[in-house]
Amino acid sequence: MKSTARAGRLGKRKARKGSIPAAAPASEPIAPDSFSRGVVDNPKSELPQAIPILIVDDHPLFRHGLAQLINSDDGYSICGEASSAPEAMALVRKLRPKLAIVDLGLKGPSGIELTKSLRVEFPKMPILVLSMHDEPTYAVRSLRAGANGYVTKQDALGSVLIALREVLDGRVYLSPSMASEVISNVVLTKREPGADPTDDLTDRELEVLERIGKGEEVKAIAKTLHLSPKTVETHRSHIKEKLRLENARQVARYAVQWVSARDI
Repeated sequence: MKSTARAGRLGKRKARKGSIPAAAPASEPIAPDSFSRGVVDNPKSELPQAIPILIVDDHPLFRHGLAQLINSDDGYSICGEASSAPEAMALVRKLRPKLAIVDLGLKGPSGIELTKSLRVEFPKMPILVLSMHDEPTYAVRSLRAGANGYVTKQDALGSVLIALREVLDGRVYLSPSMASEVISNVVLTKREPGADPTDDLTDRELEVLERIGKGEEVKAIAKTLHLSPKTVETHRSHIKEKLRLENARQVARYAVQWVSARDI
């Protein structure tokens, strides 16, 4: 008995080792009221009118609350939950949901990167982006990446069901608090090209700029984004050139001011 128990413990320890975990246990059903992730064994999936939806968010409590809210409507059924872009891609390929809800601030590849990947592989699947940011820059970039809607997490509980209906009906949806700002942002950008220097940054460069502004070092940024430190330094160099800054210290100062001005 002791040897069997010991072997079991060793097996678990070995399973925990490895660089990147497999894409959530997609083959094992998980109860809808669990904080786990993967395929959701949801009784509502048997209802013919229930539209299967995948939630991608790395905050278990928020993901759980959002799933409960959506499941409260008989028209929808949460079929899977993922906490990262790789898990999401694996689950979408397996489950073929009718819509994906994607958190913008995922660890590793961001929600924008995931949106781009989903749009390439599943061009017709609607994507609704959720974000903590009420900064129009992120909404505009999400839509350009292929998202069909953008909802701030502050507005999510009150408007996510409306957003789902709009997006599934083929319309673009923006949080009420964001709509006018996004329109103004786009109009002003057209009138005054380059008014915001960060418009010239790529999505990845903007993400690196934001992390620098939050005080993260190159190695930490590289680890979080699954990049090499050299790649992050290259992004920082491009940021410096595009923003016409002289050195890394000025990049850091600009980044801190940029983040502070937007209360990110």
